[in-house]
Amino acid sequence: MNTPADHSAAALSRSRERWLLLTIAGVQFTHILDFMIMMPLGPQFTRLFGITDAQFGLLVSAYTLSAGVSGLLAATYVDRFDRRSLLLWLYGLFALATLACGLAGSYAVLMAARVAAGVFGGVLSALAQTIVADVVPFERRGRAMGIVMSAFSVSTVAGVPMGLWLAGWLGWHATFFAIAGLCALFCLGAWLTLPALRHHLQEGRPAIWRGIGEVLVERNHWRAFALSAVMMFTGFTVIPFITIYMQTNVGLSDQDIPLLYLVGGAVTLLTARWFGRMTDRLGKVQTFSRLAAAVSLPLMATTLLPPAPLPLVLIVSTAFFALMSGRMIPGMAIITSAALPRLRGTFMVLNASVQSAAMGLASLVGGMIIARDAAGHVEHYWIAGLVGVIASFVSIGIARRLKLHSAAGVQRA
Repeated sequence: MNTPADHSAAALSRSRERWLLLTIAGVQFTHILDFMIMMPLGPQFTRLFGITDAQFGLLVSAYTLSAGVSGLLAATYVDRFDRRSLLLWLYGLFALATLACGLAGSYAVLMAARVAAGVFGGVLSALAQTIVADVVPFERRGRAMGIVMSAFSVSTVAGVPMGLWLAGWLGWHATFFAIAGLCALFCLGAWLTLPALRHHLQEGRPAIWRGIGEVLVERNHWRAFALSAVMMFTGFTVIPFITIYMQTNVGLSDQDIPLLYLVGGAVTLLTARWFGRMTDRLGKVQTFSRLAAAVSLPLMATTLLPPAPLPLVLIVSTAFFALMSGRMIPGMAIITSAALPRLRGTFMVLNASVQSAAMGLASLVGGMIIARDAAGHVEHYWIAGLVGVIASFVSIGIARRLKLHSAAGVQRA
């Protein structure tokens, strides 16, 4: 009887492809939730560990910064191994790092655990997207990305509210224990569904620095990195400060915040599949251009929202979540297709580092733009939103200049 590793990617049936995509989505779900759950748990950490807001900000950014560094390091080895084995090892280590977060009894230990989680989680994201691009034919890649990237919606609609509920009932430790348990479950699923992915090794294993060099000499790759950076910049000038703005300026309570995630995530979960189909039907660049332009409306509305009834706030925030994550579906399909197939693994981990750096820079810029008045209200948030809108329209221009590659290596506009 053959083990999962005996099957080749080319021989995957549509049914097994579906299970593989769901497993990859589960992997994405756990490491996205691991990152997202930190922000709403901030009040508990600052109170229990006696830390300042600045120290908590460093705790949150530790994940992103370590993910960026690990991406650069991973670029030296990711295309030299079977992707299945690499994913299983990295995911197992990520699960242990998440377990360590739950066991942490001090700020220093939790910081070390967050750094470790970022090291493995940052590479996981790039590797998961690379596997999807390797396994799923070009013509169905938009829909496949829609399935995988729905993990963000599920983590928002189910993961964050459930994590907050667990933290309130059993303490914040329980939230990380639960995530580690889910990691173990999806690790088993990955072992069962992932085929051996060695096709990229058939052309020979590149020398460590030669592989990076081959990625960097391609002008099209640099355009893809630029697209990735401005896509992240669009959202993260605004996203880190939404909760603060909604509470101080709009007037929402602590109990209302989980509802924003719940409703926004639920709608995004439904629209992600639709945007995936639209990507395959209308074309990746065309769909991305429409969504990147459309997101400017809820982006500015979110940053200009005055005190308003909860239903109106939910309409604005849900449109923001749905379009902000929706543009990522054709966007990531474009970026993965812009890479030369034999260098895609190295390209994607470098791309993950670019994304992490752009997220950190955008958050820094947004934090420098906004201010507090004497009453504690957020000021100049709309300027941070305007910067995001400009970045979104820049991303449209970059996307239109990229050359995309099918599985057969044929370039497509």
